[in-house]
Amino acid sequence: MKKKFPIHPANPQRLCWGCDRLCAANDMLCGNGSDRTPHPVELFGEDWMDWKPGSVDKPLPQAIAAADA
Repeated sequence: MKKKFPIHPANPQRLCWGCDRLCAANDMLCGNGSDRTPHPVELFGEDWMDWKPGSVDKPLPQAIAAADA
């Protein structure tokens, strides 16, 4: 049976979240790169499950014009 993915783990920095093994950050077994894969809550914040495509505000036209200048 597959493990449930924790939505708000207590200490996400202690594990690698790159595969189903959930190895300790200092003892990765799968070789999933040289660094551990962070949990989505570390990348996107506490409301990471509420994010939906298109929910990010689009940049204002003035900001786009300033970036092109």
